[in-house]
Amino acid sequence: MTPGATQAAPTAAMPLGQTAKARVLVNEEIADTGVNLLREHFDVTVLPGWDAEQLAREIPAFDAILVRSATKLTADLIAQGTNLKVIGRAGVGVDNVDLDAASQRGVIVVNAPTSTVLSAAEHTLALIFALARNVAQGDITMKQGVWARGKLGGVELSGKTLAVLGLGRIGQAVAERARALGMHVVGYDPFVSRERFARLGVEYRETVEEALADGQFTTLHLPLNDDTRGLISTDQLALMP
Repeated sequence: MTPGATQAAPTAAMPLGQTAKARVLVNEEIADTGVNLLREHFDVTVLPGWDAEQLAREIPAFDAILVRSATKLTADLIAQGTNLKVIGRAGVGVDNVDLDAASQRGVIVVNAPTSTVLSAAEHTLALIFALARNVAQGDITMKQGVWARGKLGGVELSGKTLAVLGLGRIGQAVAERARALGMHVVGYDPFVSRERFARLGVEYRETVEEALADGQFTTLHLPLNDDTRGLISTDQLALMP
């Protein structure tokens, strides 16, 4: 041994038949139950809020990363993940992940397509109710000490027309609930058959513009990608009755 050199402590041998657990980074807040499930099988590190610079430094140490919607997994960041095998999206949309870059590097991207369907549908209806009944405006004026009852009566939803753009799981759940409220529902989705529209009780519209022209209320349930970005413009909104 060279004078002055030190010898590294021996590493404990792993028992025969056992392998090291894959390392998983949870980079955004998820429920403790989810973290505990992961810990049953993997070596889990929970460090929500790392920015891109911190992630670039630390991601080489992990086999998988779990994010929600705030973390942007760009091509450069994915390239830094030299051991990365899986990107998990705790939710539905994957527009915050560079899918092409992941595919080129053989990284599997998985999401949870049914995880928030009911929550999103119910929240959509809550927003529609809020619009119909001027809930936000009423809250503001009440806090200002003004009882503007005559100006904030709103409208009934029964008999009104809802335009649903995107009839995937969430769009279908919204349509079902809107129909239960007595709303007339029209929809646009080029990937859903007319037979499916009929089974859903939703009137088919050939274009976004046709749907908007009928919709007294309009809701979008589309993945964000190059085809849908900027789908709705000022001119199109002007088509609404």
